[in-house]
Amino acid sequence: MPIKETWTSIMPTAFKKQKYSSIRSECLSKGILFEDPEFPANNKSIFYSKIDQEIEWKRPKELCKVPRLVVDGVSCDDLNQGELGNTWFVTACASLALEKKLFEKVIPSIKEQEWDEKSEKNKYSGAFHFHFWRFGEWVDIVIDDRLPTKNGKLVFCHSKSRNEFWSALLEKAYAKLYGDYESLNDGRTADALVDFTGGVAEKLVLTRLDLNDDKIVEQLFYKLRESCENSALMNCNIECQKTEVGKELPNGLILGHGYNITKVLDIKVEKKLQGAVGNAKLMMVRLANPWGVKEWNGPWSDDSPEWSKINKSEWEKMGLKFVQEGEFWMSFPDFMNTFTHIDICHFVNTSIISIKKTWSEAMFHGEWTVSGRNGGNDYNSATFLSNPQYVFDIGGAQDRVMVSLEQHDIKPGRQELGIQLNNIGFHIMKVEENRKFRVHIVGEKVFTSEYAKSRSVFGIMILQKGRYVIVPTTTSSDELGPFMLRLYTGSSSGA
Repeated sequence: MPIKETWTSIMPTAFKKQKYSSIRSECLSKGILFEDPEFPANNKSIFYSKIDQEIEWKRPKELCKVPRLVVDGVSCDDLNQGELGNTWFVTACASLALEKKLFEKVIPSIKEQEWDEKSEKNKYSGAFHFHFWRFGEWVDIVIDDRLPTKNGKLVFCHSKSRNEFWSALLEKAYAKLYGDYESLNDGRTADALVDFTGGVAEKLVLTRLDLNDDKIVEQLFYKLRESCENSALMNCNIECQKTEVGKELPNGLILGHGYNITKVLDIKVEKKLQGAVGNAKLMMVRLANPWGVKEWNGPWSDDSPEWSKINKSEWEKMGLKFVQEGEFWMSFPDFMNTFTHIDICHFVNTSIISIKKTWSEAMFHGEWTVSGRNGGNDYNSATFLSNPQYVFDIGGAQDRVMVSLEQHDIKPGRQELGIQLNNIGFHIMKVEENRKFRVHIVGEKVFTSEYAKSRSVFGIMILQKGRYVIVPTTTSSDELGPFMLRLYTGSSSGA
């Protein structure tokens, strides 16, 4: 099973068969501004459940004198949520803003797309395009620049600079992908990060873990540290009711808002400093608030007593330093007791981001269907083995394996029905080593993922030498639809 490059050089597929270069050329030759027939400036492109007659669609040129795609570089300051409840998407955009190469992948040819009235070569067409990774391939989405406004101001995601429009246009392209703006109300940051990068999503719910078990806590800390060292994008948040999103807690953190995890450190304190510090070891997490200046005000916050125990230079030698505005440190126990969810986007085999580990990759597309390829998830039922099956080998003494099972979160009629997700997960069985065809007798079960109504389900495990079968399933045999399975191993697995 050969290693595959996540960032493909193949041209992205034109979404709805709209080619940006052709559209732009046609508009420039006719001297007109693009009006997108596939995502028209009407209420249907905004809401599927209501009508808002106060919204007016305006082009950036109608909102300011000198519009720009990007003003003075890209930063988290470019992001203000607006009226949608899509903090998950805005948080992912904040991660994107921190990584220039990722940003330039999602928003290609920035100079060409930028407003430049002085350049004859680069006349303005009113068309923009963005790249998203969807279900195993990159897609190119073209939009026009008409944006929803009220009283001359943008309704949804916007920059603090009134003449900067990359975040508003990116959100519009994402809304077009999903069918309308309202469909962005619900989602997970990890899913948006996968759409931006082609990475693999891991979603952790801390409230489901036994935080009194020291082994579980330690395993989670080292998972986060390793992910950070391998350049994964990580975010965390405190889950709450929709009516409480944006509420500030006494500790200074904001409910429902995502925070970027920018560093995870396991620090051994020198003996000469242990008396002053009070510990021989520190487990620390650095976070950044992409939403503004509000920060954690508990232990290790700015001006807290912890920082005065030794000189600033000594802390910096240990790695406890800041690299951007809005960052703050927390001890890992405080972090665990405060946040409820962590989203991780793992990068695999990409040259865009520096990563330490490469993986062998196999990708499969399949479908749970009525005609016998959906037997439910009951391992002991008579129909279980009628599910799709995928065989792979572990050749060495043992190997680390990552599996991601993903389903479509966009379906025909979604605008009327909302998100219709199956409850998905997978089992891994060990089978005889000469097995070549489908398994007809249940083998030794070595791993079972969580089952969730989620766009993707992730699992990571250590497997011993031998032959294995992955069985992706839905909970019920009535749940149908296509899926994508990605398998990563530390060495060639022969999948």
